[in-house]
Amino acid sequence: MPKMKTKSSCKKRFKISASGRVIAGQAGKSHGMIKRTNKFIRNARGTTTLSKADEKIIKPMMPYSR
Repeated sequence: MPKMKTKSSCKKRFKISASGRVIAGQAGKSHGMIKRTNKFIRNARGTTTLSKADEKIIKPMMPYSR
């Protein structure tokens, strides 16, 4: 049986935490910062964990990440 392949788009964008949750960068920060509020920019720093519903979509695309 050949190995399953990981989706290249997922391995670039997501990581799996030690507890098994999916970690992703915050959305909405690639351009258009002028129209965003300072509060939005401040709160969108760093990374966030995805919801359970979104995890169910991502995890099958990353078969060897627990």
